[in-house]
Amino acid sequence: FGMKLNSDNVPMGFTDTEYPVGTHMCLIYTDEQERLEVIAKFLDAGIKAGEKAFYSTDAISPDEFRKWTSEVDIQVEENESREQLTIFSTKESYYPNGTFVADDMVNKFKDAYLKSKEEGFSHIRACGEMEWATRGIPGSEHLVEYESKYNELYSKYPVTGICQYNANLFDGATIHGILKVHPFLIVRGQIVQNPSYLSPEEFLASQKTQNH
Repeated sequence: FGMKLNSDNVPMGFTDTEYPVGTHMCLIYTDEQERLEVIAKFLDAGIKAGEKAFYSTDAISPDEFRKWTSEVDIQVEENESREQLTIFSTKESYYPNGTFVADDMVNKFKDAYLKSKEEGFSHIRACGEMEWATRGIPGSEHLVEYESKYNELYSKYPVTGICQYNANLFDGATIHGILKVHPFLIVRGQIVQNPSYLSPEEFLASQKTQNH
C-alpha cells in the first residue's frame, strides 16, 4: 500500500489492535453516534498514551465540543492546560485567512509534530471534521490533493490522523477521490486497508493523466 510503517505502534482506542504511528485513516459516516464513539476513544487513547492531540470541529463550536468531551470523561480542561489537547474550529485550522492552502496545512502539521517532540510528547494525533469543504471556500477544490500530500508527510513527521467525511454532505465524485488518498478506512469501528489507495506518486500520475 505504499505506506512506510513506523516501528512504533500506538493504541487507537476503538479497536484492540495497535497500528503504526502516522496511520492516516478516513471515516466516511452517516451514523453520528458511531462517529462520536470512535473519535472519543481515539482521542482518549492518545492522551492516556502521552501523545499530543489536536481536534478541528466544524459541526459544533469548540466550546460545545469541550462540553461533549467532558460528558464522555475526557478531561478537557486538565489536558488543555497541559497543552496535551488543542481544540480548533475548522476555520482556525484549515482556512484562517479565508482560503484553504494545502501546503500551508501540511506545514502546520510538520510544525506541530516538531513542537510536540520538543515539549516531550511521545507522538501526535489529529482529527478533523471536513464539512467545511462543502461550503465553496476558496481552495477547497484542492482537498483531495491535500489529503494525498498528507501521505507524504507522515514518513518523516508521523501524525496519526482521522479525517471525517459526512456521506450525506459530500457528492459521490468527491467521496470517490477521498477514498483514493487514504491508506486506511474505518468501517463499522474497525480499521481496514484500503484496496483503492493510491500512493502520492500514483495519485500525482493519475492527475496528470486526467489533465491531458
